[in-house]
Amino acid sequence: MSAPTLAEVAGWDVPLLRGAVWTLDSVAGGLPAWRARVEAVGRSLEDASCWYGPAAQAAGAALVEVSTVATAVTAALDESLEHAQRLLAEADTAQELAERALAAAASVPVVLDGAGRLVSLPAVQVGAEPGLGADQTAVALQAQELAEEALAAAVRGDRAAGEAEAALARLGMGGGSAPATSMDLVGTVVAGTGMAAVLPPPGGPGEQAAWWAGLSTADRLTAISEVPSRIGRLDGLPAWARNQANRVLVERTLTEPSLPGHAVAVSVAAEITRREVAGEEVQLHLFQPEEGLVALAVGDLDTADHVALLVPGTGIDPIEDLDGLVGDAAAVAGATRAAAPAAAVATIAWMGYRAPSNLVKAPSPHYSWPGGRALDATLGGLASARAATSGGRPHTTVIGHSYGTLVIDRAADASGQLAADDVVLLGSPGMDNRAVELEVDGVYEASAPVDPITWGEFHGQYRTWEDSFGAEELPTDWRNWHTGYYDEDGSTLTPIGEVVGGVREPA
Repeated sequence: MSAPTLAEVAGWDVPLLRGAVWTLDSVAGGLPAWRARVEAVGRSLEDASCWYGPAAQAAGAALVEVSTVATAVTAALDESLEHAQRLLAEADTAQELAERALAAAASVPVVLDGAGRLVSLPAVQVGAEPGLGADQTAVALQAQELAEEALAAAVRGDRAAGEAEAALARLGMGGGSAPATSMDLVGTVVAGTGMAAVLPPPGGPGEQAAWWAGLSTADRLTAISEVPSRIGRLDGLPAWARNQANRVLVERTLTEPSLPGHAVAVSVAAEITRREVAGEEVQLHLFQPEEGLVALAVGDLDTADHVALLVPGTGIDPIEDLDGLVGDAAAVAGATRAAAPAAAVATIAWMGYRAPSNLVKAPSPHYSWPGGRALDATLGGLASARAATSGGRPHTTVIGHSYGTLVIDRAADASGQLAADDVVLLGSPGMDNRAVELEVDGVYEASAPVDPITWGEFHGQYRTWEDSFGAEELPTDWRNWHTGYYDEDGSTLTPIGEVVGGVREPA
């Protein structure tokens, strides 16, 4: 799948790939039950209830070894499956977009090269209807945009394929080779990282939180050191652990300028240094530099009484905009401490989804669905991590700006209850759900009088400022425009802090 052409992407055998992923899923799903039966036999030997003596001891030791190998294999297969499922999703998206691009190009007609670029703009026939040339040009440019998105999805799929293969490499698999015998597999696992006991099992945030709680301190530190890429993104783990793991990843990425995401690591490292030199506590909650996904918290998420998560909108970039969004998070934290002086506060600058890169792409809801799932998982992870350590989650507020409000809309559509108490919508381009359907106690909105986005019709059937939507209005003024809702000299930041601090009185 390395550097495919547009025609090759359109011709991919996605059903064959889907079958392979299903087979991997089936194998990975069957191993835990088999391993449990092996471990049950091993326990019976330890109790000497069915067999005893030197031979029984040797058999018991062999079963422990088999169980250790099975655990390592299960973990590797689960990790490979996670990447393979992402590969399948990206391949499916890439093929669909490639087919649409080629069909649009053929309808004009124009030619797209292998890299998805237009060879030339459409020629206008003599005597053609007025405006036809402009319409054909628009279709041609749309075909090129679809082709660019298709090839971008193909590149992400290629990266996922490499990660799926790398997950199996520690078992001696890859490049068409595999351990020839079970003893070869045992030797590979034993000679490997020795991580079988501290690799996270499959499951959601609740299961991951329970797994982490059952590890010893030594095993936790080993996991952070040996598999930081898994620990750093695992919803349900305490923030301190994710922060340590992600900082390991930052340091490793900084040492290799050729690695994808090196520029993101430089930006993150600079922002962490800047904040810590200023005496602030920061936690790197998410760091996936190849995908441009970063979440940096101001404060301690493990002990805060009030947590706010800021979801940005269109055009946000971790290289150019991280300092600005972290500054907004710090401003919200300051407003919250002013509103609730005795409370501990933490705020998250959350770039946990791929936002539209520009206003041309902003009308598309395509980015909001994966963003909503990621946001829902993040909130569930924060709640599960706190429940496993202190017995309850903090008062949690989700603040969305512009396209970020649409991501919150999609998060509310995910299965289960949204793990938040309040939602604040700033400069929203429109919502599909009404306030009562966002699954939280309080929904607040701010629509500045001169904000062209919130007063337009871009998304959804509800404008957040309409009575039919059902949100409580926060004060605004002309200075907000569309990007100034967090400004410290504006009218909106103080009431946002009151909402986050849980002290906002009804209007």
